[in-house]
Amino acid sequence: MMNQSMKGLISSQEIVSKFGIPYSTVTHYTNLGFFAVVKRKGNRRFYYEGEVVSQLDKITRLKDAGYPLRLIRKKLVG
Repeated sequence: MMNQSMKGLISSQEIVSKFGIPYSTVTHYTNLGFFAVVKRKGNRRFYYEGEVVSQLDKITRLKDAGYPLRLIRKKLVG
C-alpha cells in the first residue's frame, strides 16, 4: 500500500516497465536533467509521474524530428 507521501510518484523501475525504456536510459535522462529525482528511498529514485510523462512526450517528439540529445537537452533544460 502506498503512503500519502508517495502519491503521484513513480520509481525508476516503474518507469522502465510502464514506458518500456531501458533502466540505463532512465539513469541517462536523470543525469541529463530531463527527469528530476524528488525522493530517494535507499537506492531507489522516485519522480513525479506527470513530469516524466510530459518530458518523455517532448523527448520523443524532438527525437522523431531528428534532434540529437545534446540539442534536446538545450531545449528542455536550458
